[in-house]
Amino acid sequence: MNQAEDQTSPEVANLSPARRAVPRRTFLCRMGVGAIALAPGAALFTSASKAFGDEDENENENENGITAGDAALLRFPAALEIIEADFWIQYNELGGIQDSEVPGGSGIAKYTAAIEVLDEDMAVYIHDNTDDEITHHQFLNAYLVSKGAAPANLNPFRTLMGSTATGVNPNKIGKRLTNLTQLTLDTSWWTRYRDSAHNPDLDPNHIFPQAVPSLHTGKHTAIPRTDSDLTDDNFVQAMANTAAFHFPTIEQGGNSLYPSLAQRASSVEVLRILISIGPTETMHFQTWQDKAGNAPPLTAVDPVTGVSVTFPHLDVANELFTNNLIMPEPCPFLSRGLPRCSIIRPTKTQGVAMGALKFLTDMGLFIGQSPAFFSYMTRLAQEADAARRED
Repeated sequence: MNQAEDQTSPEVANLSPARRAVPRRTFLCRMGVGAIALAPGAALFTSASKAFGDEDENENENENGITAGDAALLRFPAALEIIEADFWIQYNELGGIQDSEVPGGSGIAKYTAAIEVLDEDMAVYIHDNTDDEITHHQFLNAYLVSKGAAPANLNPFRTLMGSTATGVNPNKIGKRLTNLTQLTLDTSWWTRYRDSAHNPDLDPNHIFPQAVPSLHTGKHTAIPRTDSDLTDDNFVQAMANTAAFHFPTIEQGGNSLYPSLAQRASSVEVLRILISIGPTETMHFQTWQDKAGNAPPLTAVDPVTGVSVTFPHLDVANELFTNNLIMPEPCPFLSRGLPRCSIIRPTKTQGVAMGALKFLTDMGLFIGQSPAFFSYMTRLAQEADAARRED
């Protein structure tokens, strides 16, 4: 298993971490996670917490721990970041840059070329986004352990097949968390951010149109499943286009999740973590929605499933769809009696974690996962949603 993964050794019954080897790149994170299962390692928590910013002596916080609610607010995002890292690693193996930061895989020339139709620097962007998500889950888990709280652990669920095409990391085949070959993408975020009259926080029943309606029906692969998927250049570009819209579809979720959860944090430091990681997700989203707008118009039929996908021409006059309006349009915020404001949306906190989990599940990202996986993720989401800010 390479150093880019979450390497907490699992016990499937209770997901409690156990002793395992300590990779160089994530020494603090691994040291803490291992210590949680060993009583003699408990002393590490206090000293480790000093490495994570406990320098403000006047804060009314317990420096040796955090509330159960704050731990839940970090544990659910940690699990989502592990999930994100898993599928970004798959994209990087096939179309990114494989190096010491994000090792594994060797790329597929045809797929990489199709990805680069959107931007010549796509391989760099995929690599850097992958690296970011890895550091996010490593940091969040290490911080939780430094405070004596349990980390998120998804290793028992690394059971999905993934691609077997030439270029993937052969050591990861059958050990994925996520499924990139049967995606159903909700691309309504495209028009939501271009709509100046509606905000899902104020208009929960408003239906924002899909940018790519055919991606919202059927199941589409964003990566080559096998080498046979590479024979039709038009279909290869359709896979690359699907990936191009999957990237921002995922990142806009974190874009809203972090500020929504931050409103419930009791600890100033936990608040600081959430509002510091959140803007990174926004930077990802801003980059990827720009690149998605470069997806060439085409229609392709999946040679395996027979499912058709059509990518429309988005360089149009209609401001809800035009591809160069990538700054969020000002919209109603808090009250329609106030001036419109350019904001992240939605940011209401009710049921946000369960909503995020449902969004990812409906996407097809977890097709093939076990009931135990859904039970674990549901518990983390419910705990995050139950967290309340303590004065």
